[in-house]
Amino acid sequence: MDLRIFTEPQQGASYETLLKVAKATEDLGFDAFFRSDHYLRMGNADGLPGPTDAWITLAGLARETRRIRLGTLMTAGTFRLPGVLAIQVAQVDQMSGGRVELGLGAGWFEEEHKAYGIPFPKEKFGRLEEQLAIITGLWATGTGEEFSYDGTYYQLENSPALPKPAQGKVPVLVGGHGATRTPRLAAQYADEFNIPFASLEDSARQFGRVRAAAEAAGRKGDELVYSNALVACVGRNDAEVARRAAAIGREVDELKANGLAGSPAEVVDKIGRYAAIGASRVYLQVLDLDDLDHLELISTQVQSQLS
Repeated sequence: MDLRIFTEPQQGASYETLLKVAKATEDLGFDAFFRSDHYLRMGNADGLPGPTDAWITLAGLARETRRIRLGTLMTAGTFRLPGVLAIQVAQVDQMSGGRVELGLGAGWFEEEHKAYGIPFPKEKFGRLEEQLAIITGLWATGTGEEFSYDGTYYQLENSPALPKPAQGKVPVLVGGHGATRTPRLAAQYADEFNIPFASLEDSARQFGRVRAAAEAAGRKGDELVYSNALVACVGRNDAEVARRAAAIGREVDELKANGLAGSPAEVVDKIGRYAAIGASRVYLQVLDLDDLDHLELISTQVQSQLS
């Protein structure tokens, strides 16, 4: 079971804070550092000092880390043109020596689009499908060849399809709860399918849909990695769990029901139940980015038992 650290910087984090968390992620033996792609806080957080851009952040971290994978859950398709995004991701992959992964979603948070003057189209899923086709098509085009695409939303003519990522293939993540179109897109384009903040039952149902869609598309169901994103709140005792829950404005019982909360033993047991339904990777949503002791505890008393 791979454990990855997943951050939500729009809630309030500077680049320096993210760098500290990424370095701790690397030093403590976690597999990867991922971040959300949002420009506006949610809920009661103050969001200070203000938003950071996902791919600018990852470019910086690419030069200041050496081992961990770096990526997004999920880059918002509404924020970037697909040709530009393909260039950005390929460049950051080069800067990292081939450690980047691209999670790409349709975009959903209308308020942040209004706040920063970003168009929020009505038809987002069709755009996402074309973006996936364009980005993967650009990367797959041979050097010296050209790529063209004539879609409903995007048209490319005689693109040199450069630059190329350092990796032979940048892993692409598709995720979500949709019952039909999401599994189909994952089957067609994804190396990994991620379901965020879902119960065991909902995860098992959605993993089954994706496996079936992959097989219908001529792929083996096990060809994809299946993963969950779940909030983490781990403590050595009840008081520590309660303190960490209060720090992120959540209730312990709710976190235990909907995330990975409690003692290390409780969390190891619940992760084992996700593994039993096919998950081989968990993104630990860490909301208090100043609590590096939390990461150390998870590393020494949860991750150590899973490996």
